[in-house]
Amino acid sequence: MLAGNGDALLSKRRRLGGVLRRHREQAGVTGRQMAVRIGISQSKVSRIEAGTAMPTIPEVTAWASAVGASGGAAETLMALTDAAYTEVHPWSAALRDQIHLQDDIQELENRVGVKQVYEPSVIPGLLQTAEYVRRIFAMFQPPYAELDIPAVVAGRLDRQVALFDPARRFEFLITEAALRWRIGPPGLLRSQLDRVASVSTLRNVSIGLIPQAAPALTHVPHGFVIFESADDEDDALVLVETVHANLTVSGAPQVDLYRRQWSLLRQMAVYGGGARDLLAQVTTDLSEADSDDRQLPEPSGDDQWRG
Repeated sequence: MLAGNGDALLSKRRRLGGVLRRHREQAGVTGRQMAVRIGISQSKVSRIEAGTAMPTIPEVTAWASAVGASGGAAETLMALTDAAYTEVHPWSAALRDQIHLQDDIQELENRVGVKQVYEPSVIPGLLQTAEYVRRIFAMFQPPYAELDIPAVVAGRLDRQVALFDPARRFEFLITEAALRWRIGPPGLLRSQLDRVASVSTLRNVSIGLIPQAAPALTHVPHGFVIFESADDEDDALVLVETVHANLTVSGAPQVDLYRRQWSLLRQMAVYGGGARDLLAQVTTDLSEADSDDRQLPEPSGDDQWRG
């Protein structure tokens, strides 16, 4: 999980694990017996109690039943479980003691087997060109200091080296609206589309594009990233960026919800030739827009003061 961002989440996991362990020991139930009673492995019981794995809600319910927890104790366990599923990390707090979070995200990326990224509004960070990155962070709120932006850009570009590691797997779903978002002049956007096309040729990278005309199978109003563990699917987590904060989502029921959304979004996407055709069409439209802009007459002195 994210360094800094993950501290509060890990603390809540450990608190839940400690309470579960205390109930088990007070009931005289061994870890092996608990594993049998709730239908999981003994190693997962140990990891839950250590706070390194999140139990599902049915597992916590079964745990409470196995130790004969009272109604009040069971309610407390469920409240602790709910609190450990999702953490909210305001950007202002996350950036209080560091210039950017790129190193923290890179650390997380280095520990996962598959990263799945859905972006409805912008090109995903790992695919962005340097100028696209610069303009993104120049818009960030709360704003970065102008002198810090080069370091932030360099941090994001450093993360992109991972794309060329054949042992890693990256999957992207990008909407047509994100491809067309006018963060800069047509020339910048054409270079950005070239970058997307180039990375799509890597064998460990999958890029699906969702056309605006694709029949809708679901509605996801925000982007999200699924980090799938290379060793244990129960350790997967999801990051969701909002305007005010970053959300860290864990726990099988919540992560599975995002996995189902990913599956539906994937069915809406085009790949291979279809994706190349869509990129070519957007590139053509940008070239035509660039040509139209160059043909516009220069504004007169009066026109400069209108609107």
